[in-house]
Amino acid sequence: MSGGLLCIGLTTVDLLARSIDKIPLTENVKLIDRIALAPAGTAGGTALVAGRLGVPTRLCSVVGDDPAGKIARLVYEEHGVDLSLLDTAVGMPTSTTLICINSAGQRPRFHMRGASVTVQVTEAALAAARSAKYVHYAAIGAPKLDGGAGAALAATARNAGATVTCDLTSPRPNALEELQRVLPFVNFFMPNAEEALRLSDRETVEEAGQFFRDLGAVNCVIKDGARGSVLVTAEGSTRVAAHVIEPLDTTSCGDSYCAGFIAALVRGRSVLEACRFGSAVAALVASGLGTLGLLQGFDHADNFRKTTPLRELVS
Repeated sequence: MSGGLLCIGLTTVDLLARSIDKIPLTENVKLIDRIALAPAGTAGGTALVAGRLGVPTRLCSVVGDDPAGKIARLVYEEHGVDLSLLDTAVGMPTSTTLICINSAGQRPRFHMRGASVTVQVTEAALAAARSAKYVHYAAIGAPKLDGGAGAALAATARNAGATVTCDLTSPRPNALEELQRVLPFVNFFMPNAEEALRLSDRETVEEAGQFFRDLGAVNCVIKDGARGSVLVTAEGSTRVAAHVIEPLDTTSCGDSYCAGFIAALVRGRSVLEACRFGSAVAALVASGLGTLGLLQGFDHADNFRKTTPLRELVS
């Protein structure tokens, strides 16, 4: 695949259940509303949503040779994601997260680290980075990419003319050190607000965005939940409103925002328009259960963006 989007980093399988307000102490069966299984992760979730949005997408990651990994492959293939760089770790389980969503929308999570931690930069991955038009680097904290290999891939992509976006997994203590290596090759750094404030030690997301720009990122897009998102560029900061929805599951909102943002850039939209489209995609995903939620495709999300009210902006 030449051109299109390359996603590299964490791939998991999410098993989601709603609503679970408490764990029974007995072994009796308790009926709940819904259970869903979906490929997810900062790379895997973004790749799946991008595929649903019609973006030619290649996923560079690792799954296990267990049933979860086989199911993930089937779902990706259904959405046209190129799996030529998705390796299988023989004898390892697929990274999996059990998510118990309560009636208030809170999401206690239980994560099993698996094959995804073995993702690495290969010659094939570097070749894909050179030929991609967009590269989504979602591997901060990956043991085999931290320390220089991941930064080298981002540099390869950027030097070849790709637009490089970057998102965080659950940041480790060395995340800031790794960001100092990677961000000089990133066009859009896209953390959530909690991560941005914690890593930057700043008071506001606008200040946090400028902090990451000072580390080398050209621009910063900070995802701020129901408060929307904040675009920070050399010209200043702009807050983009979120849509008015009743969220069912916000697990994959950040990954879906990134996918929507990239999909809009692919279609020639401006950066600010891409932020607005990312918000619409995230809202549709949050309105359902799992990585794709209620998202049907690009035109569906664009119509949702045009017709669904926005929350009032809060400074």
